[in-house]
Amino acid sequence: MRDQPSNDRNSHINTTDFSVFEPILHDLADCSANVILPFFRSKLDVDEKHEKGIYDPVTEADRGAEQVMRDLINKRFADHGIIGEEFPNKDPDADLCWIFDPIDGTRAFIIGAPTWGTLIGLAHKGQPRLGMMNQPFTGERFWGGANGAFYRRGQDATKRLATSCVDDLSQAVLSSTAPEHFAHRGGWEKFQRLSNQTRMTRYGYDCYAYCLLSMGLLDIVVEAGLAVYDIAPLIPIIRAAGGIVTTWDNGDPAQGGEILASANQVLHDKALAVLAQS
Repeated sequence: MRDQPSNDRNSHINTTDFSVFEPILHDLADCSANVILPFFRSKLDVDEKHEKGIYDPVTEADRGAEQVMRDLINKRFADHGIIGEEFPNKDPDADLCWIFDPIDGTRAFIIGAPTWGTLIGLAHKGQPRLGMMNQPFTGERFWGGANGAFYRRGQDATKRLATSCVDDLSQAVLSSTAPEHFAHRGGWEKFQRLSNQTRMTRYGYDCYAYCLLSMGLLDIVVEAGLAVYDIAPLIPIIRAAGGIVTTWDNGDPAQGGEILASANQVLHDKALAVLAQS
């Protein structure tokens, strides 16, 4: 890995120990929340990107939050890469690369539903090592890495996260953001077949669903057509809590695509088998 420039006041950090970057996750969450919260449940202008083939809104809150996070990283770690949803990538092949989705769940955000979150991740050579989902309106933070997965609400004590032990599809609770995501990209029949074998399916939680899975409250999350910034920051949380996350064909989920997350390996294998059926 390249040496950090001498003007970087954090150049002493040992970047083989990714946990030392955990305070940066919290700093990024704080600064982005300060930008986002004044816009939530307010009258704000909404633009449409016209990129994904379905309604894909973006707001001043999205852009402003990502910009302050980029500014913080550029100031503290000048040679780190940045991948974000709202602006062009900066050196995405850098050994250490930050991944931002300032408001995952903008559709929920613009209607005042508190099921959106700010996703912040750190990848090393393309593999997610640290991740956080911050929900500043409810005061909740979920984060994870090699030392475990954790949850805190406001000033409450930090709690360790663990996924459920449910390993029977008929007892599992499944979640996905919206049916139209499958209809647009294909895969609706596969998803429906899996959904029909579970105890209950709930829609509309975006990144929040993966955090509920990490808390042991949901058992399976299935999505289609995710970008790297939609999933990479969540992978360390899911895995540190004991969950499994892959693509539908059991591949590496770090770059997005069709994603399956499950509470444990037994349940994951069963869900993969259903999705694999022709």
